[in-house]
Amino acid sequence: MADNLFKLKIITPDRIFYEGEASMVEFNTTEGEIGVLKGHIPLTVVVAPGILTITQEDGVKEAALHAGFAEILQDSVVIMAEIVEWPTEIDLTRAEEAKERAEERLRTKDAETDVERAELALMKALARIDVIK
Repeated sequence: MADNLFKLKIITPDRIFYEGEASMVEFNTTEGEIGVLKGHIPLTVVVAPGILTITQEDGVKEAALHAGFAEILQDSVVIMAEIVEWPTEIDLTRAEEAKERAEERLRTKDAETDVERAELALMKALARIDVIK
């Protein structure tokens, strides 16, 4: 094992999405983007929708990551996520339609529009679209 590698585990309610070693992991939190290397200060963060980037010895993998929590320790990271999807698992047409619906809800903003929910739906759709492109 190389000195700069740490254990990374990504769990959803349905499956263990990823389990292996990484030299870096990057994702969005409610406080902004974060990049984690081995030896990071211990931290617990709230995950926000965006692109998850896993840097391994043999290359980089990306996925769409939605809401959840992450526990960061000096030699391991555990991400407990609502949904995580590899690009091959995403239906681009469906994601683009979801983006359009969320944008329309935000544009019209009638009294019954849940703005926070529409913004979250938009962020999730954009994460799916961005990870494919």
